[in-house]
Amino acid sequence: MEQLTTLDAGFLQAEDADPHVSLAIGALAVLAGPMPDFATLTAELADRIMTAPRFRQVLRTHPLDLEPPEWVDDDAFDLSHHVRLAALPRPGDDAALYRVVADVMERRLDRERPLWECWVVDGLAHNRWAILIKIHHCVVDGVAATHLLTGLCDHRTEEHAEPTENREPARRQLPSVSLNPADWLAWAWRTSCGVTSATTRALHGGLDLAAGVLRPAAASSLTGPVSDMRRYATVEVSMEDVESVCERFGVTVNDVALAAITDSFRTMLLRRGEKPRRTSLRTLVPVSVRSADAEGRPDNRVSVMLPYLPVEKSDPIQQLLTVHERMTRAKGSGQRQAGSALIAATNLIPFPVTAWAVRALTRLPQRGVVTLATNVPGPRKRVRLMGREVIRLLPIPPLALQLRTGVAILSYADHLAFGIIGDYDAAPDVGELADGIARAVSRLAELSHGHWRCTPAGTLALVQGG
Repeated sequence: MEQLTTLDAGFLQAEDADPHVSLAIGALAVLAGPMPDFATLTAELADRIMTAPRFRQVLRTHPLDLEPPEWVDDDAFDLSHHVRLAALPRPGDDAALYRVVADVMERRLDRERPLWECWVVDGLAHNRWAILIKIHHCVVDGVAATHLLTGLCDHRTEEHAEPTENREPARRQLPSVSLNPADWLAWAWRTSCGVTSATTRALHGGLDLAAGVLRPAAASSLTGPVSDMRRYATVEVSMEDVESVCERFGVTVNDVALAAITDSFRTMLLRRGEKPRRTSLRTLVPVSVRSADAEGRPDNRVSVMLPYLPVEKSDPIQQLLTVHERMTRAKGSGQRQAGSALIAATNLIPFPVTAWAVRALTRLPQRGVVTLATNVPGPRKRVRLMGREVIRLLPIPPLALQLRTGVAILSYADHLAFGIIGDYDAAPDVGELADGIARAVSRLAELSHGHWRCTPAGTLALVQGG
């Protein structure tokens, strides 16, 4: 029997801390029609789903959390509890589909059964249909969930984009063995210096993370209690546009995505009559520390960074360059290393202590983090399911810890998709947030083709097109 790690179990405890949240993540695949017969589709999905043991396992917990929960086979497993059909009045538009997604994601998964659901949605316009996969965060992180999802498709050998900006750097290999004692001393000295430097960086990173959690963000309507209901919206932008911005300004895809999110949140705050400040948008940015050989393993292998997104800046280029600078600084500060070290250290502490501590901490009101932005690489090429092409692949983030909005980013073929979830009452404008992201990327792409000069105020100005 396999036990949950402290991090995996932490998602259960965070969910327990607030009866209004569900810590499930999801993905929505929109496919070309016609939809197969539901019985045939269910049988085909069953064959593919059953190849992953976690889909037919249930959690066994222990009284008083004396031991970590364990994965055990569900002897009463019934696929009909997990694969369900929803039909929209034809022709179902995106608004109707997103309402189904919100309804499904706002409900908690039943812990007496395996922690996943698959919803087949029929009745979409243009002879399309959809599959919604929902799985608890204690089972997988974003990278592992994407691997499981693509494993359901017809071809399981599709290449994935390499998330260079979201992975822990590869470990350096030890030098080859030398018989020269001088080489031994030199190697020992370099190793000692490297360990000291890494330790110092991790300590600084730990202080940064602690300050980010404990230091309140500027007061705004973006944080606070949430209700039981959710709203969902998406937008897709051209990867060609994103890459043109990357090439022009020397930034990463993640930088462009975060800059677009920054600009849209700034517009949201202004629309709500609130002043965007430097400390208005402290953002939780998960970072994958999953090695290539663990890509298909169902668990969580993430660290975090907590940058402020520069909503106080109005110029889109300055937003982009500031995001790049702050993300570079966060990566070099040791935040990722500190997060990883903290998670590793908790696994050495008796589970009852960590379970109690996590449950207590997640019940406290937090005012430091304002939103979530998680970026996961998807298939580079279009995939198919039962011969039908997956036209759109859209991510669905979780919502918890008094965050009223969350954004997930997923690359698929020639598009970058943003999935936005928000509290139904506190974030009714998630659709406008999605539209603002699209406008921001379009504007950055247009600006990337211009020529620039530095103004006396230190900003960049467009002097001519072309």
